[in-house]
Amino acid sequence: MKVKIGITKTDWEDKHLNYVQWIKGNGAEVEVVTLSKDDPAQLENCDGFVLSGGVDVHPRYYSGNEQYPNSPETFNEDRDDFEFSILEKAMEKQLPVLGICRGLQLINVFCQGTLIQDMGDQNEFHTDDDERDEKHNVAVEHGTLLHDIVKEKIGLVNSAHHQSIQSLGKNLIANSYSEDGIIEGIEWKDKKDKPFMLAVQWHPERMDKANITDSAFSKNLRDHFISHVKSNPVK
Repeated sequence: MKVKIGITKTDWEDKHLNYVQWIKGNGAEVEVVTLSKDDPAQLENCDGFVLSGGVDVHPRYYSGNEQYPNSPETFNEDRDDFEFSILEKAMEKQLPVLGICRGLQLINVFCQGTLIQDMGDQNEFHTDDDERDEKHNVAVEHGTLLHDIVKEKIGLVNSAHHQSIQSLGKNLIANSYSEDGIIEGIEWKDKKDKPFMLAVQWHPERMDKANITDSAFSKNLRDHFISHVKSNPVK
């Protein structure tokens, strides 16, 4: 049976294509649809969701300040609201969710967590001025879902963000950290009666060509997510 995975539309067409190609990359029987507020009907019959990267979540959702270093010229509150509605649907229908970069931050805010609005000097470690991804190691917490998936204690990932989790949302735990202490992944603390949910701060969809096919921090994440989607299709 072909499953339908919805990927939220990021702010750049070429980057959005990376998500589509990555999800389709293992040859699984997957139909990928692009989700945006302009076509909410696409949400129907989705078997799972990928929350993609993009512009900062508006600070009003976590009582933050609207003015801060490296803040965007404009926010996209329509996208925020739309993606919150996706999470509500996923919780109601027990549908798998994979969050990437902004997706991780949005999930944390949805669960009433807060964000570091700009990491200051730590930005040099996590993003680059010319928008090329940085690279750094992450340490994976033993006993977490992420550890079960990647089966590695330490792994090299790419990085392109200036915000990160400050306080964790309700029923969330950190499953990995960067070398400078930034939370790099989250999952449910109590997974009982909860749908599959995993979110990472890095970009598994656009790792180097060799790593995107071989790294457990890209390939295993995708394969595990798709296996959950296929195990509990809506149709």
